[in-house]
Amino acid sequence: MILGGPAGGRTGGQEENAEETSNDLSARPPVRPPILVLVNPQDIVNIASAVRVAKNFGIERMRLVAPEVFDPYRIEGIAHNTSDLVARIEILDSLGDAIGDCVFTAVLTARERAAKRRVLRPREAAAVLMQQASAGPVAIVAGREDSGLTNAELDLCTALVTIPTDPAHRSLNLAQAVAIMAYETWNARGGESYPIKPPRNQAEPATSGQLEELFTDWTGALWAIDFFKTRRTESVMRSFREIVFRAGLDGREASLLRAMGIEVVRYLERSPRGES
Repeated sequence: MILGGPAGGRTGGQEENAEETSNDLSARPPVRPPILVLVNPQDIVNIASAVRVAKNFGIERMRLVAPEVFDPYRIEGIAHNTSDLVARIEILDSLGDAIGDCVFTAVLTARERAAKRRVLRPREAAAVLMQQASAGPVAIVAGREDSGLTNAELDLCTALVTIPTDPAHRSLNLAQAVAIMAYETWNARGGESYPIKPPRNQAEPATSGQLEELFTDWTGALWAIDFFKTRRTESVMRSFREIVFRAGLDGREASLLRAMGIEVVRYLERSPRGES
């Protein structure tokens, strides 16, 4: 069955970017995302954290197997702006029911197995999941917070996924493990190819003329504070030029840096040396 939450979740006084809460499907990778299945989750915070992770990485369907607690209102209060995903969460009685329609299932586990099983790292598992997604539904499966999955439950899944961690502290928090796997599937679906949004206020690269004005004014500023008293002017300014060139300033940045040098001189003119 599907249990839906309220139409709008609590915001908890927090506001978020419209970009972050956008439901524009055209901005998502075209490959079908996996279903996220949590088996017998025990903590509402972990469920909410997994919901938020799913939303972050384009997972549109979640299934919970016999959750010990399920409160859509509280989930949305923790994972803000996820009401649409929470409304689609399916509650099922067993893992078999939850993955019965899936053609491939990747289960997260840190447990070493005596029996020979197909074991994948997250990136490899994500690639396989996305390959199989063309044939039908696929799923990421995660077990209980305290004990993971039973051997019988692991046997239901196609492949095991282990996240490499320090052997001295192998176990990950449920939401952390889900986040790593969800991130890899997002990238496998093409998410990593999305361009980084350019800054809102862009300026053209600084011109040679702008930079020469900057160097002239900063030479004056450094003379004003006696910086060249024990240093060679040409050597210092050559190094300063190299620093500025490496920075790759735009016109606005060059103007700002030049203004700083000008203000040094003006300040000293307003406050003659020796005055407190």
